[in-house]
Amino acid sequence: MTEARRIRTRELRKKLESWIRARLWAQVIAALLIGGVTGFLIGPDTGWITPETSELAGRLLALPGGIFLNLIQMVLMPLVAASIVLGLAAGASDPEKLRRLGGRLALYIGATTLFAASLGAVMALWLRPGASVIEPDWPMPRLRPDPDSLTDPVMQAATQAPDLIARVVPSNPLAAAADSEMLAVVVFAVFVGMAFVASGNRERLEPLKKLFEAMLEVAMTVVKWAMHLTPLAVFGLTAQLVARMGLSAITTLAAYVGLVLAGLAILLTLYLGLVAILGRMSPLAFLKAVFPVQLLAFSTSSSAAVMPLSLETARNRLGTPGDTASFIIPLAATMNMAGTALYQSIAVVFVAQVAGVSLAPPEVALIVMSLVAASIGAPGAPGVSVAILSGMLATFGIPAEGLVFVLGVDRLLDMSRTVVNVTGDLAACRILSRSEVNEETAATRD
Repeated sequence: MTEARRIRTRELRKKLESWIRARLWAQVIAALLIGGVTGFLIGPDTGWITPETSELAGRLLALPGGIFLNLIQMVLMPLVAASIVLGLAAGASDPEKLRRLGGRLALYIGATTLFAASLGAVMALWLRPGASVIEPDWPMPRLRPDPDSLTDPVMQAATQAPDLIARVVPSNPLAAAADSEMLAVVVFAVFVGMAFVASGNRERLEPLKKLFEAMLEVAMTVVKWAMHLTPLAVFGLTAQLVARMGLSAITTLAAYVGLVLAGLAILLTLYLGLVAILGRMSPLAFLKAVFPVQLLAFSTSSSAAVMPLSLETARNRLGTPGDTASFIIPLAATMNMAGTALYQSIAVVFVAQVAGVSLAPPEVALIVMSLVAASIGAPGAPGVSVAILSGMLATFGIPAEGLVFVLGVDRLLDMSRTVVNVTGDLAACRILSRSEVNEETAATRD
């Protein structure tokens, strides 16, 4: 009986191992749980090891994660450029379709980002999460103009706008790629792709098209290699996060963290509603299809890092045509940052409340519009939102000392808002591809 039980146990273990090996999302969940426990054991909550040793252990554990992210970043620029160019080139036979798709994507991104930023500001002003934080000892004078006068922020934004718009078009695409300026690379790729569409001599462009196809094939091969590191990367990054933050850091700012997570949940619900109404797909079926992407996005905090998996999911699980997915995903991964806009609007109001600064309604409206513009085109990499947030506080003269509270839990919230961002990208694929099907059906009937 004992021997038979051992045999059954071995068989079950083998079946479990083979089941986990065949499913990346199961490996990632296991890595998240084990990483969280490991981080707790070496973190400040247990006090078993010194802070210096804990920091060193966290860095060593996060090494596979650093390699994984660097591998993705290494091929990200050619992957983005090739995907956009080939997506546009594939639609060269139907320029009208490209115009429709681009216009609808712009409307989708603009509307959802504006909604997210406005929602975050309203929730923060209504629930006042900054009131739950003990007032700091440092002085926080009001550094910006009177609330009835928005001359300085408005004039500053108006003065900087022409240069910012001009810099969107890269004078040196290679330098932009070397500096990881994603938006500049996207604009360059769009121009090249549109040149494919506008050209009347397709035969002469065929060698260049094959070059981009080869570039995409090589980039995807490197991505496949990187995916083998995913469980180790997730384990190490999670362990480092928990070891650095500790559970106490989250509980101290529970109101702020809870408010951001609630706002992201509302935004996620909006995406699911749009998928159900406009995409004609059950929210449960959609979540099941995109769950592996969400899981990887949560663990890496980078919408750019999951872009290859997003492309595969859009094509194979959401029924998006290959050329449509190649057009939407790279653009959305760069510009669709509604979750980031929501987080930043809450964070700005939160820091102002901690500093004892009251914001007038016109100022809040200007902050929302500024965050919408800043979020669109922000690089999809970990920590970028903090840089945008710092600049926004400086623009409106809000003392930045309160950022110390935001930074303490930023990594956790970064992981959460990245999940919402990539969900929005994939929702766009489903909705826009469905709208194209409806257009083609209507044209056929006519």
